Amino acid sequence: MVNMKNITLIATTSIGLEKVVSEELKALGYTDLTIHNGRVEFPAEPKDICRCNIWLRAADRVLIKIGTFKATTFDELFDQTKELNWGELIGPKDQFPVVKSVCVKSVLFSRSDCQRLVKKSVVDSLKRHHDVKNLPETGSIYNIRLEINKDQALLSIDTSGEGLHRRGYRLTSYTAPIRETLAAGLILLSRWKGGDRAFIDPMCGTGTLLIEAAMIARNIAPGRNRKFYSEQWNWISKTSWANAREEAEELSRPDEPFLIFGSDYDYQATKIARENIRNAGFEDIYVQKMPVKEITSKHKNGVIVTNPPYGVRLDDREEVNELYKQLGKTFQTNFPEWSYYLLTPNERFEGLFGKQADKKRKLFNGGIQCWYFQFFGTNFKKKRQD
Repeated sequence: MVNMKNITLIATTSIGLEKVVSEELKALGYTDLTIHNGRVEFPAEPKDICRCNIWLRAADRVLIKIGTFKATTFDELFDQTKELNWGELIGPKDQFPVVKSVCVKSVLFSRSDCQRLVKKSVVDSLKRHHDVKNLPETGSIYNIRLEINKDQALLSIDTSGEGLHRRGYRLTSYTAPIRETLAAGLILLSRWKGGDRAFIDPMCGTGTLLIEAAMIARNIAPGRNRKFYSEQWNWISKTSWANAREEAEELSRPDEPFLIFGSDYDYQATKIARENIRNAGFEDIYVQKMPVKEITSKHKNGVIVTNPPYGVRLDDREEVNELYKQLGKTFQTNFPEWSYYLLTPNERFEGLFGKQADKKRKLFNGGIQCWYFQFFGTNFKKKRQD
């Protein structure tokens, strides 16, 4: 059951980034974390909705857990949904669409039928709680989400509205850019934090990895300049939102120096990258048009994080294979002491790259199963030994 003082929040995330999000939450001071596939649950208070939406980098959304129960029939789904205390959060005039329904390995498999049934059940619950005959749905928005996995139903309310990857700095996209939350997760996995350790994305596209790296280096909260649906909820005080944004402002380090460089062979991509970087407020990220084979650095140690082309189409695969071979030659020749982190669905990548990864992690990029190949440089290995 939900009450107004103690709630359970769910930070949803791409499969494979659960540990990253849990570490983010620990850094924010949250404890008693429970990790599931694609989400991290933790006890919280209403004010924490503000902090988590503003600060989390690799999470996709912040949800309020309303309840869980077993449901193998429509009657069970309807009756148990109705018994949850929806009226503690949703007012008699508020909007409450069931925006998401997922059914996996369950007896109840029709998402549309489950969606309609949950909506009807919540209507009955709210009418009973508020003792009204009509629900005009003209007020604040409470997006309801349903997930049924192996007959276990999970009902939640979305506090974020638009996904947390909507940072607001990307004015223009080009081809298929990496999602901001995944980009942040890749950087956090690399343990790069800025300072005098250089960061390079040699296939930077429209600059997402570069911008996320800069935000990490300067401890800029990714959600500090955007709005969230829960800002309109009357049971979360305006003071809580003001305090969360004030905290984000105080903890940022806008003048912190960093060494961040990007390049791409595509002139149009680099042009858009510069526009996005300016919009994000980072004039000191350097981007240039350059093929992979020509990249070098005067810095002895650093990190390369990149999301190279995948070659999903058959006629692109040979070209991409040659690119992976070139990446191996360039990195190992020009950056012998650096760490490299590359995301690709190609399981043959290590053979093409010419080196076995020290570690690899399964991740998903836009529904595509990928591997995050991690090659640890001299400085990284020394720190692990120390």
